[in-house]
Amino acid sequence: MHRYEIALDYRPGPNRLSGSARISATAGAVPLTELQLNLGDFRIGRVRVDDRQPRWSHRGGRLRLWPAKPLRAGAAFTVEVQWSGNPKPVRSPWGGLGWEESTDGALVASQPVGAPSWFPCNDRPADKASYQVSVTTPSPYTVVMGGRLLTRTVRASTTTWVHEQSAPTSSYLVGLAIGRFRTVRLTGATDDDVPQSAHLPPRLLPAFRHDFARQPRIMRLFEELFGPYPFDGYTVVVADEELDVPVEAQGMSLFGTNHLDGARGAERLVAHELAHQWFGNSVGIADWRHIWLNEGLAKYAEWLWSERSGGRSTVQLARTAHRMLAARPQDLLLADPGRRNMFDDRLYERGGLAVHALRRDLGDEGFFRMLRSWATRHRGGSVGTATFAAHAARHAGRPLDELFAAWVHGRALPPLPDG
Repeated sequence: MHRYEIALDYRPGPNRLSGSARISATAGAVPLTELQLNLGDFRIGRVRVDDRQPRWSHRGGRLRLWPAKPLRAGAAFTVEVQWSGNPKPVRSPWGGLGWEESTDGALVASQPVGAPSWFPCNDRPADKASYQVSVTTPSPYTVVMGGRLLTRTVRASTTTWVHEQSAPTSSYLVGLAIGRFRTVRLTGATDDDVPQSAHLPPRLLPAFRHDFARQPRIMRLFEELFGPYPFDGYTVVVADEELDVPVEAQGMSLFGTNHLDGARGAERLVAHELAHQWFGNSVGIADWRHIWLNEGLAKYAEWLWSERSGGRSTVQLARTAHRMLAARPQDLLLADPGRRNMFDDRLYERGGLAVHALRRDLGDEGFFRMLRSWATRHRGGSVGTATFAAHAARHAGRPLDELFAAWVHGRALPPLPDG
């Protein structure tokens, strides 16, 4: 897919969503006689392929389309779909994912398979596209998304918000929050700082101002270590409810009330979600087997912030992680954890340790040069473990097969890199 142009109308009270999408794409190397999109349990209205009505069926979360004429190999085409209904999370092995009614509004956190809960898409992490999303809601509500806010049009009782995400974006990273938010700016020290904003219930402002006060400093550190921030800006949403974990989207992160305590108790998560803008969002993964690249690099970014801000050092944090892993079952394969272990704590900690082992092998100068080059070379792309290993080996000037065999492709926990 190349581009999604989505228009939504949402009524929070009855949780009623109606939408239309125009999707631009290109056929592959052979003529295309059938298309498939992922879409949840909605009533389907108008469907068109290149302005002609196809045959179609919709069941089991799949919208199958048979164009009136086969699409030529390499031909550009468009798909238009209209849908309506009551959006709900997609059932998955990790619980309900995607669109959720909040206390007063809605939240979307789609990783890894929740995007079809609110729009038709090719829900594959490697299939990136640009997005323009228009959302009309009752005027007391604010609509928050990643990307740039193009327009905000107020009518008698509704407001239409139009956001543009021009950078290549995976469907699961199109985030959305609708609520009665207070908007605040997180300003840095200079005019060159990345624009940062936050949206949250007004009563949470005192705790938020303390807990997120150092986010601009984290941003500057990560730009120093990883290279320029890859998007137009960064926004944070604090939902008016507790969430198990924060969730990243492209140019945006979603936190719960339980992540605010007025004592920066969740600051490591502030760093973790911000790091995903480089590792996981800008540099995405080819498929979910490689999720350790997202989570291991973001975990190590937590440790780097701790070290640079006067907290525990990366060596101390690595030792703690190693002790934890040594006491747990040795059955996790970092290179391909399987669906059951994709979000296991051990994947995060072992991923961080694998990155730490790479740093010890390359030395600081080589390691950070490698990371900056990685984030720049693959900006907007999708990668896998083999690509990362080859990239690291080029910067090492020698093969790193033993390191990756031990930490990434083996199950037994190697010795701590620091001896």
